[in-house]
Formats: sequence, C-alpha cells, structure tokens
Amino acid sequence: MDEAKQDVLFHHCATAIRSLLPALQKLEREAEMLQPLPLAEREWFELLRQKLVPQLGEQAFLVVAVVGGTNIGKSVIFNHLAGSRASATSPLASGTKHATCLVPEGFKAQHELQAVFPDFELHEWTDASLALEESDAHRLFWRVAPELPPSLLVLDTPDIDSDARVNWVRADAVRRSADVLIAVLTQQKYNDAAVKEFFRKAGDEDKAVLVIFNQCVLPEDEPYWPIWLDTFCRETHITPDAVYLTPNDRRAAEGLRLPFFERRMPTANADKATPAPDNTPRDLAADLAKLRFREIRMRTLLGSLHELTHPQRGIPAYLREVRLASEDLGRTATRLTTDSVVQVRNWPAPANSLLVAEIRQWWHAHQEGWARTINSAYNTVGSGLLWPIRAARRALQGEPEPPMEDYRSREWLAVLGVVEELFDKLQWMADSGNEIIRPRIEAVLLGDARSRLLTLLRQKHDVLDFEEELKSVIDQEMRNLQRTKPDLFGMYRQLNNVSAVVRPVTSVVLFSIGFGPAGEMVAPFLGHAAASAVVHVFADVAGGATAAIAGEAAVSGAASSGTGMLQAWFHRMHSAFTARRASWLTQLVHTELLGALPEELNAAAGLTKSEAFIEVQKCVTKLEGLL
Repeated sequence: MDEAKQDVLFHHCATAIRSLLPALQKLEREAEMLQPLPLAEREWFELLRQKLVPQLGEQAFLVVAVVGGTNIGKSVIFNHLAGSRASATSPLASGTKHATCLVPEGFKAQHELQAVFPDFELHEWTDASLALEESDAHRLFWRVAPELPPSLLVLDTPDIDSDARVNWVRADAVRRSADVLIAVLTQQKYNDAAVKEFFRKAGDEDKAVLVIFNQCVLPEDEPYWPIWLDTFCRETHITPDAVYLTPNDRRAAEGLRLPFFERRMPTANADKATPAPDNTPRDLAADLAKLRFREIRMRTLLGSLHELTHPQRGIPAYLREVRLASEDLGRTATRLTTDSVVQVRNWPAPANSLLVAEIRQWWHAHQEGWARTINSAYNTVGSGLLWPIRAARRALQGEPEPPMEDYRSREWLAVLGVVEELFDKLQWMADSGNEIIRPRIEAVLLGDARSRLLTLLRQKHDVLDFEEELKSVIDQEMRNLQRTKPDLFGMYRQLNNVSAVVRPVTSVVLFSIGFGPAGEMVAPFLGHAAASAVVHVFADVAGGATAAIAGEAAVSGAASSGTGMLQAWFHRMHSAFTARRASWLTQLVHTELLGALPEELNAAAGLTKSEAFIEVQKCVTKLEGLL
C-alpha cells in the first residue's frame, strides 16, 4: 500500500476512533446495571485509549520500550541506548518503579507528549534515582536525547514480573503505547509465566520485537540461545524482528561498553553445518535509527485495530456480552414494570348515584338563563318531595352509610389485596431472578417494607377527598367531550335546556318506573336490568335531557343510537375514575417502594436500541470495513 493510501486509511480510522471512545464510555455508564467487566480492565479498551486515540493520525514516530523481568539488566540496555546513565542501575536489583523516556530534540514542539502517554504524570528528568522511588502516582520522567533520530522515543519500564502489581499496570501502559519492544531476556527469565503473558499480549497486537539475551556466558551459551528463543516464541506467538546476545560483563555494562552481537533467527531448513557466529559488535542505537518507521508504525497501529475488532477478544465480544445480559434482564424487567407488578384487579366502582349527582352539578354549573333557573327550582322541589321518603327509610333501616364512605371502604380492601399480591410476586422474582436483579429486589423487600408501605398508604388514603377526585374526573371528561365531539356536546346542551321546559310533564311517567326525583326510592324494587337501563343510563347522565325530551318513547327505546352513545359515555366516566384511583396506587408503590428500579431495568433491558450501543456498532462496522 503506497503512502497516500495509507494516509487515507488512517484518516478514516482516526475519524471512527474519535467517535468510538465517547460512545463506549457512554455505553458503559448506561450498562452499569448489567455489571459487565469494566472497560478499563479490557485489553482492547486500553489499547484504544492509550495507543489508538493518542497516536492514530499523528505524524510517523516510533515508541521503543525496553521491557523485561526483574534484575536482568533492562536499565543497562536502556543506558546504552541513551549514551549515559539515564536510568539507575545496581548489582542489587534496584527495581525501576517508574518509566523513563528519552525524547528526541524538537519532538515536544511537534507533538503533545502527555497525549502519547495519557496515564502518566510527566516530570522532566533530573536524577536517575527518581525512577526508583515508591509512589502511587504513575510517573514518567523524560529528558531530551539529542543523539536520537527525530521521530524515535525510547523508554525504560518497570519490571513486568514485579511483586508490586502497580508495576505491571505501568509496564502494560507502556507496552500498549509502544511500537517496538526490546525484550530483555536471560537464561532464567525467558520462560517465566509473567514474562510470557506480557509478551503474548504484545504478539496479539503485532508489536515489532527485538530480543536481547542478556548476561550470556559466551561462547558456552551459543548452543542454548536458539532453544530458549524457540520456547519463548512458541509460548508468546512472537516472531522477533532481530535477535542479539550480550555477554555477562559487569564492567562493560557499567562503563556503557557492552557489546551487542546480532544473531540470525534459526530456520527449520537450515543446514546442519551452522556457520560461525558473527561477533562483530552492533550499535543498538544505530540499528534502531535504521528501523522502517512508517512501516512499523502502520503495522502496530493495524495490529491494535485488529485487536479492537477481534470477534472474541475485542469490541464485538463486548457488544455481544452486553446484548445477552440486556436480553436476560429484559425478561425480568418486563415482569417488574409498575404496570405488570402492580396488578390492579377487581377495583371497585363508585355508586352510580355519585356519578349522576356530580354530572348534574356540572350541567347545573354550566347552564345559563332560564334553563338554569327552572332546573334549580325543579331540583329544590324534588328534594323537598323526597324528604319524607328519605326520613321514612332512615326510620326503618337506620342511617345509611354515605355512598362515598362505602366506596372508600371497598377501595381500601382492594388496596390491601394489591399490596399482598405485589409482595408475593416480588419475593418470587427475588427467589427466581438472575444475579443482577436478585440483590436489587431483595433490597426493596428488606425489613418491614410491607408494613411501612401499608402504613403510608393508609395515611394517604384516609385523608383523600374522594368527592374532589370524582369532581375532577367528571369535569375533565365533560370538557374532553366538549373539545373532541363538539357537535354531540352541543346537542346534549340543547337537550338539557329544552328539558327544563318539559321536565315536569315527563316526571310523572318516569316516577312510575323508578326514574326522576323519586327514583332512588322506587329503583331498588326494580330488576337490575331495569335499574341499569333506565335509571343509570338515560336522562340522569345528562341531567334529564334524553328522557325528558322523548318521554315514554325514550324509556321504551333504549336501543336507539343516542342513548347507546350516552351509555358508552357513562361507562367511560366509571372507567376514568377507576383508572385515576388505580393510578394513585401504582404511583405511590412506584415512588415509595420500587423507586427508580423499573426505569433502570427498562433502560438496561433496551440497551441494544440505545444511541450509544448503535454508535459503537456503527464505528466497529466502519473499522472492519476499512481493515
């Protein structure tokens, strides 16, 4: 691929990467309830954050890191590259704690060094011993090295097999940022588990690796290094770009005079007669300067991108994990939404007489002129005529319970039934739910949650103004009728006005069948169908309108379309009031018991349709297409 095509490729990749990081961070916040492994603990995410975001799209430069285990001479190799004692060394395994970076002259004028190493505190180098100090902060000490090529950074790193886990974190951060790793190995450390794990990740990312077997006893170790190298490569899937041997010579190491002998990689088809090794020392710094910067940089960036999009190790696996967890949670969320958990069955309806009285009051309040006067007078007369009948009934049957208090009692029994069923269902869900939802539901059910909820509901229920509730519903429904069906509402208004004239005439007929002012006395003796079809459907709904204008014909013609519409409207009044009361309960349960749990569950269950999830998918698809 020529340079122009490379530039276009990486420009498109950089655009996708810049969108990908914030989308992933947003998705992680939204997926918190699903409890996935944090992004910061995923290798591909740290590659994205520490390598791709800072370096993709930047001008070509190479980050070379000297890496290896404890007490194998990493800092010695680093100092040879620096040409000075830039990193502290000691025969007693000084133990580098913080990274040290050599920066070419002029590099900081063209690049943001903090962006290249986003997880480190940058400090200008003043003393080699600073990298040995213990500190919780991830520090990186840098110094300008004029002898380095203009686009080459070289780092010394903490031990990758240290007892201190923080050293692994720092070494891993350097590895991800690096393009080239100088793997310093010894006879003791080439097969160490921690070392192999570190370089296995580097192999997956397709890092360029130069292997240096340090502290060799030469010529005695010449037959053995190929065996060590073969084991190392098989265990890490790395194919080194170059191999060097250095002798075990402490004076040469301290004097920065250590020779580096390059060795050719053994091949399976090599002639049995192995030529004598070339013991001409190499200048390691000069060899690094000759590296094909652009080619190696493209290779490592592409390696990181491939890790990012790897089906099993990368973002696709993460999205699959989130989707499966979301779907599993969705099955619980469907059962835990307020509407499904709080099952409101057999909710009581208010007495028809309550609705009729309230509807009459509404019409009365909205009548004008002579119609208002006549109906007011008629209601007054009707109340006077009914007084002896009501007094006689109280004498025979005792003082009846007010209809609204009767409704209050019946509604409280319904509330108790709903709460009992609710807690039984929540307990079942806690016992049978998945590991994500179980502790959250158990927290809801903790302690005396049931008694506290019932006490609260009782307090609020006792002080409710049911008359005002009913009045509000009737007003809302009447206004809704006026707004949505103005023609029908206008007809009812006219009928109601006309009924003011004919109402006294029709009352005699209606009285005889249990309708009108004396209806509440006669109606109990009628059949249920007659009471429903006559008393509670016809003129009582509209304040006497339909029956008054039609007289006996209206009463006998209950199947007419006008009265059918009235009946449907009356049922709507019942339904609206019942829905309002049931909503009162569900909202209190939602607020006082479940809290935000249903919403959180629904959001997590619908995560695959979220903007963040879709954006991540889109970015990954774009990267896969480019790669």
